[in-house]
Amino acid sequence: MPFVRIQLKEGRTAEQKEALAQEIIKTMDASKFAPKESVSVIFEDMKQEDFYSGKNM
Repeated sequence: MPFVRIQLKEGRTAEQKEALAQEIIKTMDASKFAPKESVSVIFEDMKQEDFYSGKNM
């Protein structure tokens, strides 16, 4: 039972996340990595003020 965890800055719509999750699930199923019924995709949104990167320094 694979879990795909995606961490990203907040701002994506529920529709965008659903479309991405569906593509990930379809790809895992098509590649015989795991049957679609067993795949879970979890999004973790981070607030902008909780995200820092050395690229912005």
